[in-house]
Amino acid sequence: MAPDPKLRSADLPSQTQVIELLDGEFARAGYDIDDVVIDATARPPRITVVADGDEGLDLDTIAQLSRTASELLDQIGPGDDTPYVLEVTSPGVDRPLTTEKHFRRARRRKVELTLSDDSQVTGRLGEADGTTVQVVVRAGRDFTIRDIALSEIVKAVVQVEFSPPNPRELELAGQTGKGDRA
Repeated sequence: MAPDPKLRSADLPSQTQVIELLDGEFARAGYDIDDVVIDATARPPRITVVADGDEGLDLDTIAQLSRTASELLDQIGPGDDTPYVLEVTSPGVDRPLTTEKHFRRARRRKVELTLSDDSQVTGRLGEADGTTVQVVVRAGRDFTIRDIALSEIVKAVVQVEFSPPNPRELELAGQTGKGDRA
């Protein structure tokens, strides 16, 4: 269907409406809505729902959440004759880690942290308890765990890895083997 040239941003639900509409269903499936971006200037307009969960999102989960979101949005949306694009996605590795939940969900991932004293720490995330996070860092030829207060972290970004991590590093970060969590 061709986009409706008369579509206005008022024809789309607001960010708040989308969150209120989808939040309960996403939560029942075990996922949180991190953000909703509505782009009424795109042709056709685009509604992007960024979701995350403790187990991450795979393609099957994204497909199911997309079907659920589409059914619910069609009930309040701009109408059958006004098209829009719905995208359900995960936050991606470029999202900064800002809450304890983000750190918990990035467990076993390599991160770069900037601390309040302007120092930087690169390591693999371990446990996060709400006030501190464990980071597995290289200590000579071995690895050690460093506890860092969340309040000391100014910036935290997941690093893209191109080679498999050291098994000892993963063990210290909480992986017991065969992909299981400790």
